[in-house]
Order: sequence, then structure tokens, then C-alpha cells
Amino acid sequence: MTADDRVVPFNNIYLTDQAQINILQSLESGALSGDGGFTRRCHQWLETYHKSPKALLTHSCAAALEMCALLLDIHPGDEVIMPSYTFVSTANAFVLRGAVPVFVDIRADTLNIDETLIEDAITPKTKAIVAVHYAGVACEMDRIMEIAATHGLHVIEDAAQGMMATYKGRALGSMGHLGALSVHATKNIISGEGGALLVNEQKYALRAEIIREKGTDRSQFLRGEVDKYTWQDAGSSYLPAEIVAALLWSQLENARQITDARIEVWDRYHDLSKSLEDQGRLRRPYVPEDCQHNGHLYYVLVPDLAQRDETLAALKKQGIQSVFHYVPLHSSPAGKKYGRVHGPMQTTEQMSARLIRLPLWVGINQAQQERIIQALHTFL
Repeated sequence: MTADDRVVPFNNIYLTDQAQINILQSLESGALSGDGGFTRRCHQWLETYHKSPKALLTHSCAAALEMCALLLDIHPGDEVIMPSYTFVSTANAFVLRGAVPVFVDIRADTLNIDETLIEDAITPKTKAIVAVHYAGVACEMDRIMEIAATHGLHVIEDAAQGMMATYKGRALGSMGHLGALSVHATKNIISGEGGALLVNEQKYALRAEIIREKGTDRSQFLRGEVDKYTWQDAGSSYLPAEIVAALLWSQLENARQITDARIEVWDRYHDLSKSLEDQGRLRRPYVPEDCQHNGHLYYVLVPDLAQRDETLAALKKQGIQSVFHYVPLHSSPAGKKYGRVHGPMQTTEQMSARLIRLPLWVGINQAQQERIIQALHTFL
């Protein structure tokens, strides 16, 4: 066995047998610019699964979040409450509209936004709350929706990691007023680059179509609802090419099987690492009883930053590609420039410094997982 054979990559892309067939059909159709047959199938699947009035494919989850900001008429000076422990797109979508991200701390158990801190962060300028479902484990959505209703706010679900995960039986992305999904190559269900907007209130559906089509009513024109299409609203080009939808459709048709395979890998990690947690050497992920995760990622929390870095280096020497995750947005140069912090961020900072993500993909085998956990045993 060579050294290369022993490398365990952090991620491996999983493609179904249907992927190439769909892509070839898309090329042969000559309809490459988007909103063709494969896009329509993806829309219908997403609407049915999420029980959403309207689903629209976008070229990224970031694009879906930008559409949310436009749909909710976010203006300069508005405030949007969100966790700091998230990807930059969560904040950028609103910063681009001149809004101020207001960062609050996360829960120590799920690493999701701490719902008990949201209400105190609300000011007369607050327009929306962004619930980011970390690792495909749901935020406490019932409480977040109650807070929003009490204060007349909108809720956007950043479910970039949440495809096929649920909260009290409801699909992530389907509970807020709007939801954003990712199908980037690093996610469970993929199209390379891509995302989707879930419109969970019918009143936003028509305007969402217009914003997505460069601010025009082209979608209505193609359905024969108007005799010509014109510029109606502010918008941009947010739809993906049809070839992207063709790849995505091959994944959506197998979404349950892909998810089950990832959960099996997640469960094996959870079993293998239990003794390390029992010995107090690390902490495993926590999934609340009301949540069904999707096996998006498996992480462990070691005692401190020094041990995290030493552990990552030790794993790398053994050919195991493990990584940390987000640098908290509030501590970044742009976060300091465009956002503000409400309250202490101690949990965010501690969890960010302690977290290690382990390799997880469809096809990783038991021997590889055992080797990874044994490496942790040896080092820790």
C-alpha cells in the first residue's frame, strides 16, 4: 500500500449513474440557459418535499439569500439578527443592501443561534432574524417564529447544510417566511454550484420570480400570462444553467438513499468516538430529540485551540484530511466594519477554536473510519 492509498480525503463527490445521462440530454436539447425541463422537475420536487408554495433554483445559496434581502425590502440602516458562527454569505446578502448584521452568541450544545438571546438584541431598526441550521441540525424554530411574530419580524432560514433534515417532522427551510438551500459540491445533494430559494408565503412568490429574472416578468410571459415581458422591479440574474439542473435532478431522485448513506457514516463515527467522550478527551455532536439531522458533517470538540491545531497536524501526518470550520464573522475585518455584536460571544469563540470536522462522504468505509478514530485515540 502506498502513501497515497492511505490518504483519507475530507470529501468525495458522489454522483449517480443517471448524472451523465441527464447532462447529455440537457446538451442535446439545446436549451442550456435555464428554466427548462430539468429545472421544472427540480422545482416541483423541492416544493413537494418542503411543502412550500414556490421553490426557485438559484446559482448559489448566497444568491437565494440575496433574493431574500430584496424580497423583504432590506434598506440601509436596517438590522438583521444572526449568529456569528456561519459562512460569510449569511451576512453578505444583507450587507449588500446596506443593512447591519447584529451578531448574537450560539448555543453550546447544537452550535446554533441561541434563541434565548434574540429578543434582547431587537431594536426599532431590526427587520429580520436569520436562523442558520448548523451541521443539518435545526435551530429552535418554534421559539424563533414566536419571537418574530411578537415583534413583527421576518425569519429567513439559512438551510445551506439542511437538505433532507427536519425539525419536529418539518423540513428545514420550510418554516421561516423564506428559506435558502445550498447544493454546492461540498453539500449532501449537489449540482456543483447551486442553491434554491424556498418561498413559504404565497404573497412573495410572484415577486421572487421577477427578482430572479433580472427584475422582469419573463416567467409570466413564458407561461402565457402576459403578452410581452418588461422590467418590473429591481433584480438580477439568479437562475442557474439547465445543465446544472440536470445534474441536480439526478441527485434529487436519489436524495433519500444519499442521506441514509451519510447518516450511516455519521452513526458509525458517533459509536466509535463514544469512549473518547466518556474519558473526557473530546465532545461529540448533540442532536436534540425533536431534530432529525441529515449526516451533513461530523465534528468533535477538543479542549482548546492548541489541542485542535496539534490534532489537525497529527491527523494530516497520517494522511487524514480533517479541518476546522468557520472563523467567527464578528472577529473578521469585514464583520467589524459592517456588523455589530450584541452581548458576549464567548461560546462562539470557544466552539470555533475547539472544533474539528472529520472526513464524511458516501463510500467512506468502516476501516477508514476506525483508522481515523484510532488516530484520535492515539493522539488525544
